[in-house]
Amino acid sequence: MKTLDIYEELKSNSYPGRGIIIGKSADGKSAVTAYFIMGRSVNSRNRVFTETADGIKTEAADPSKLSDPHLIIYSPVRKLGNKTIVTNGDQTDTIYELMDKQQTFEQSLRTREYEDDAPNYTPRISGIMHVESGSYNYAMSILKSADGDPTCCERFTFTYTNPADGVGHFIHTYMGDGSPLPSFEGEPKKINIPNCIEEFTNGLWEALNEDNKVSLFVRYIDIATGEEKTKVVNKYTK
Repeated sequence: MKTLDIYEELKSNSYPGRGIIIGKSADGKSAVTAYFIMGRSVNSRNRVFTETADGIKTEAADPSKLSDPHLIIYSPVRKLGNKTIVTNGDQTDTIYELMDKQQTFEQSLRTREYEDDAPNYTPRISGIMHVESGSYNYAMSILKSADGDPTCCERFTFTYTNPADGVGHFIHTYMGDGSPLPSFEGEPKKINIPNCIEEFTNGLWEALNEDNKVSLFVRYIDIATGEEKTKVVNKYTK
């Protein structure tokens, strides 16, 4: 698979929607993830990421402008032991709760489908990172309608064991802007990941469309020690 420049990939798409990146830093020392949200409506743009005890949550930047919390207020990132869950919706909680009951990532997601936002039927994208005793692997998932047909839910899971240094994978909700919005197609895109969290955070934020970007989360986890570094960027403030 061709390795893409993630910054150029983002610059070329004014509306990739919500996106998840998971991979490993170039020096092989860090497990890396990033999650961003974008918005076209006032309600969707009226959000910030705030840190919680086990991850982050979305909140209204201005509660007086929040017209519909459905599908926009949720916890994108939660930790379950040595696992980090990253998703674009409230399926984060589904994965957390069912994996805590010894079900697998894939089994947990079989209880969910794409979002109920006809006519877009936005895909649910999810990822899970497992860092333990110097080892690291991850998986990514997408649940989507069959080319806009809501009677069929297509389920794809991609697993990455002993991932290569400097390599990551990027999955997002939309191929681009449109009406209805065209769902992501294919397997996660292969990208490069740098060593520096500041460099990666700044590069991603600058590459996202200025009008539509809302918030960005980036985390680097030391594979040997489990130590975490986190960056959160919000366009809007509370």
